[in-house]
Amino acid sequence: MNLATTIVSAAAEAEHHGGNVMATTFVYGVVAFVLFLLLALVSVSYRNVANRHAHKAEAYAAKNPVQQAGHGHH
Repeated sequence: MNLATTIVSAAAEAEHHGGNVMATTFVYGVVAFVLFLLLALVSVSYRNVANRHAHKAEAYAAKNPVQQAGHGHH
């Protein structure tokens, strides 16, 4: 048996796989979907955070006024 015959027989043997390819790759889609749902939940959990602490922001702004520079002109 030469090298070319060995490669061809190995390739032919590798082509025959058991199981349903769609079923095995479906798991990757489900895992990705669940991961994106978890990330969306984290993003939604930060909704309206600034309004929860508006009184602190107003107190800080009153205590530390910002001086306007005027568009970089001297």
